[in-house]
Amino acid sequence: MAFVHPDDADWEAWTPAEAARRLQGIDVPWRVSAGWAIDLFLGRERREHDDLELAVPANRFREVAGALGELDFHVVTAGIAEPVATDAGAELMVTVHQTWGLDRRARVWRVDVFREPSDGDTWIARRDETIRLRYDEVIEHTPDGIPYERPEIVLLFKAKHARAKDEADLAAVLPHLGRERRRLLAEWIERVHPGHFWLPDLSDD
Repeated sequence: MAFVHPDDADWEAWTPAEAARRLQGIDVPWRVSAGWAIDLFLGRERREHDDLELAVPANRFREVAGALGELDFHVVTAGIAEPVATDAGAELMVTVHQTWGLDRRARVWRVDVFREPSDGDTWIARRDETIRLRYDEVIEHTPDGIPYERPEIVLLFKAKHARAKDEADLAAVLPHLGRERRRLLAEWIERVHPGHFWLPDLSDD
C-alpha cells in the first residue's frame, strides 16, 4: 500500500447523520467538528460542505477506525495521503492530526478524522495545551443525538486563517452566544492569537 495524492479521489462526504449511525454505540468521545459543527449548533445547514470532519482523542483513533471498517485511513499532509498502515504513515501520525477515510469500494473520501490530544476524560487544545476541558464540556448534541464540538472550540481553530467562510461562521454564531461563552472564546483567541482582529467583535463594550 503506497501513498496517493489527496486529489486522486473525489470527496463524497457522509452527512453527520450517516457518520453518527456508523459510530453509534462506540464508547469514544467523538464529535462532528469544523463547519458542520457550526451548522449543527445553529440547527440548520447554512451552506454546502465539501467534507465532513470528526474529532476524536488521538489515543482512541483505532476504535473509531475499526467502527468505520469500510474505510482505508490515510494521514494527509503537503499533497500526500499516506496510509496509516505503513511505517511512513505511522511516523506521520505523530505530527499530523488529519486522517482521511477512503471508501475502498467507491474510491471516494468520506470523512476527515482529527486526532486530538487528550488526558483521560480531558480534551487538550492542540495549539495551546493550557486550554483544557472535560469532554462533557466539549461536546454538545443535536435534538436527535448527533454529537458536535461546541462552537467556541471550532471558532478558536477557524481564527488562524479567518477565511470568508470562517468570518461567516463567526457572524452566524455570535448572536447565539451568551456573555460568558463570548468571554471564553475571546480569552482563548487572545491566548493563541494575541491581538486578533476578531477580538473587538467578542467584546461586551
